Amino acid sequence: MAGGAQFTRDEPGERYDVLHTDCPARDVLDHVTSRWGVWVLISLRSNDLRFYELRESIQGISEKMLAQTLRALVQDGLVWRKVEPTTPPQVTYGLSEFGRDVGEPLTELFDRITRWLPPRSAS
Repeated sequence: MAGGAQFTRDEPGERYDVLHTDCPARDVLDHVTSRWGVWVLISLRSNDLRFYELRESIQGISEKMLAQTLRALVQDGLVWRKVEPTTPPQVTYGLSEFGRDVGEPLTELFDRITRWLPPRSAS
C-alpha cells in the first residue's frame, strides 16, 4: 500500500476515533461511500477492469468522476492501478486485499437490498 493510507496500530487493541475530524479512516470512509466509490468497488469485486470497461459497467458516471474516484481509491490503497506501456496506454484497475475486505460488506449490503426490492415488472 505504498503511498496510500496506512492503517497500522502501535499498540494491540488501539482504535481510531472515527468521529474525530483528524481521523485518517474518516477520509477513506468518505471515498468509499462517495456517490461513485461504492459502485467502483462493487464493479471490481469479481474482475480486474480497464478504465473504459469500468466506465461502461457503471452507468451514469462521467470519465472525469471515474478518474477522480479511482485516484482517491488508489491513494487510499483500496484499488491498485497497472499501466501497460502501449500506445495508447492500457490502464487496468483491481481491488487490493484491503479493497476486497472493505468491499465485502458493501456487496452483502447490495445483495440484501436487492433481495428485499419487489420483482421488476417486464416492460
